[in-house]
Amino acid sequence: MEPVTYAGSGVDVEAGDRAVQLMKASVAGTHGPEVLGGIGGFAGLYDASALTGYRRPLLATSTDGVGTKVAVAQAMGVLDTLGFDLVGMVVDDLVVCGAKPLFMTDYVVCGRVVPERVADLVRGIAAACLQAGCALVGGETAEHPGLLEPDEFDLAGAATGVVEAEEVLGPDRVRPGDVLVGLASSGLHSNGYSLIRRVVEVSGWGLERQVDEFGRTLGEELLTPTRVYAADVLDLVAATGDRGGPEGSFRPGVHAVSHVTGGGLAANLARVIPSGLEAVVDRSTWTPAPVFELLARLGSVPRPDLERTLNLGVGMVAVVAAERAGDAVGRLAARGVPAWVLGEVREAGDGPGDTGTADGDVVVRGTKGVDAGAVRMVGRHPG
Repeated sequence: MEPVTYAGSGVDVEAGDRAVQLMKASVAGTHGPEVLGGIGGFAGLYDASALTGYRRPLLATSTDGVGTKVAVAQAMGVLDTLGFDLVGMVVDDLVVCGAKPLFMTDYVVCGRVVPERVADLVRGIAAACLQAGCALVGGETAEHPGLLEPDEFDLAGAATGVVEAEEVLGPDRVRPGDVLVGLASSGLHSNGYSLIRRVVEVSGWGLERQVDEFGRTLGEELLTPTRVYAADVLDLVAATGDRGGPEGSFRPGVHAVSHVTGGGLAANLARVIPSGLEAVVDRSTWTPAPVFELLARLGSVPRPDLERTLNLGVGMVAVVAAERAGDAVGRLAARGVPAWVLGEVREAGDGPGDTGTADGDVVVRGTKGVDAGAVRMVGRHPG
């Protein structure tokens, strides 16, 4: 009997070490003076002494993955953009409460460690962290032969942020008359890919197929990186607020923010609408990008299923005081984020439950385990 070794079992320790060497520079590029030590330690160290300047700092934390979008990336052989999907899914869940992201860790698991492939993945994560103003302080690369095929991989991450207690955004700040400002998505982002991949499968279309509406291949369109909103949202909160409250307390112009991820626009917006109020979203205020209509057509996907699964062009929604709505749209546009007024908040009526009506209205409430207000989707998209 031949000796059983770790390498013979499918784990290449030397490849893992090589991957670390290849990613060191990109990870270090996200580090400011708050990050102590470098890559390779058992834990990342972050100097929290800056938090002593807060009166009551609250730590916010979030974790997520990229989902089955990785299958498209594997098929296309394009890996460096997935980092923006991961960071967007994680960090932008932090900023909805007004938290500034401080640091992030990642987890990359492979059937077989190919150093260059892992380095591409981490390079993308680091680039997205830089955009979000967040340090990538560490992570883990694991090799799982027998559980994953040699060319299969997955990635996940977690991040921590901080917000002053009196500046937390959320449903308790939302009032009737507030305006809903939509922030455009860059495309499909990183949700609904089980549906998307099934549509592609039944349509018989290949990822390499050139699509005139996109000006590129179907696969390239499906891999459009998630827009990372963290810095833009934090800038918006700071720019539209003031310290004219009691004893100089902060009065935000942005009252709440919703990150439109799994479940679609209405289900996620309902999480930040308080009981007794209703957010009315007017579909006629924006036109979803061609990719959404193409997927609907290829798979004969019912419209309600699209709305419950995909973002349909809205990546985030800011609930803003009416008098600051114009400022908010202009501020976002100046930062390169297309934005528009897509609705308003009003007192809730006696509308139907989570069902459609003859004129296309849909009311959604009680989503994601949150028993709060409601969102009413009205009108039709142009065209």
